[in-house]
Amino acid sequence: MDRRLAHVREVTPVAQKAGDTVARTCAPRAGAKLLGGRRTVRRTRWWILALLALTLLLVACSKTAPQNTMNPHGPTAQTEKNLLVLVLWPAAAVFLVVEGGILLISIRLRHRKDRDRMPPQIHGNTRLEIGWTIAPAIVLAVIMVPTVSTIWQLARQPADAMQITVEGYQWWWGFRYTDPDMAVNYGDHDAIVTADVLVIPTGRTIDLSLTSLGGGAHSTAGVPDHQVIHSFWAPQLFGKQDVIPGETNHIVFSADDPGIYSGQCAEFCGLQHGKMKFRIRALDEADWQRWVANEKSPSVQPNDGLAQQGMDLFLGVNGVGGQCIQCHAVGGTDAAGTAAPNLTHFAAATHECFAGCDFESFLNGNPNAADLKAWLADPNAVKLGAKMPDYGLTEQQIDALVAYLYSLT
Repeated sequence: MDRRLAHVREVTPVAQKAGDTVARTCAPRAGAKLLGGRRTVRRTRWWILALLALTLLLVACSKTAPQNTMNPHGPTAQTEKNLLVLVLWPAAAVFLVVEGGILLISIRLRHRKDRDRMPPQIHGNTRLEIGWTIAPAIVLAVIMVPTVSTIWQLARQPADAMQITVEGYQWWWGFRYTDPDMAVNYGDHDAIVTADVLVIPTGRTIDLSLTSLGGGAHSTAGVPDHQVIHSFWAPQLFGKQDVIPGETNHIVFSADDPGIYSGQCAEFCGLQHGKMKFRIRALDEADWQRWVANEKSPSVQPNDGLAQQGMDLFLGVNGVGGQCIQCHAVGGTDAAGTAAPNLTHFAAATHECFAGCDFESFLNGNPNAADLKAWLADPNAVKLGAKMPDYGLTEQQIDALVAYLYSLT
């Protein structure tokens, strides 16, 4: 191909005989305005700068945010952060080289109104093509080694780890402590079961077994309904792990310090996915032992008249009420449902939230009766799509149930 510079010029029509058609070949004259003009280009640049500024604002991460991957509080989260940072720097370098090259070429070699000739046409450079094929392969090889090593490291399941099963429902989380020494001291001596708040001892390795149990109800054949994929994620302690129906995935982690760590479902699982939250409460050894002793005990029998009325309504004494025990369990009573959160110690200090952690159990140390009443009055009015139906409870019945639930310490 002829690579000589091509020149564009205006062709002046040649005078011809009367009646002849004149052919004219035209090209832009030097100094002619580009389509849209300078004003359009300037507006475009301002739009690009504004979008870049908005992007930086949206991705800004607060140091005090409760779900901050860059602020780890355990060895698993720290290992994942180290790998993230290791990959981030090569990725940033590649981004700067590629995007910087694009910007440089776009600015330096852009069309200018005082240039009428075509630039040199380059159709290939063997050395460059070999270089930009080998360079990414080297970068990927360097990143691959620590990545694969970290994956294997985090997949190890220590034999002495505390075993806890995480059960994903629509839209809340249940926790079952399956170690033999974590059985309750009443009834069938089943495992300690809690909802919404996962309580763990500080400094001890935890092995979570993740399973999805749908909406909580089961068919006559024992198959859970509405089984969907969730993702369990508490970024200050561990990264995301899918919770898949019919399969069991694992997360091994520990917390370095006592405290409260926020988490949520990170896989779209239906209407209230965004409100399927949970908390992890890490306790020191003394508080942990007190918590275990309390959880092993049956529910407290109310001594208040209104709370006793609520208990009778909850359990369906004298044929009134009784809908609650179809789904909920309260240890030490006839309530043994498994389709909804276990309420044995609903008002314990560590049970800080309910209904998928949408609502606080306590406000300034006092029972959050207002939100609990709204939930009991019409669950779908405060959490659209909630599996708990509206039972048409009267105001007096709601007051009695609230008093009973807040007696379950």
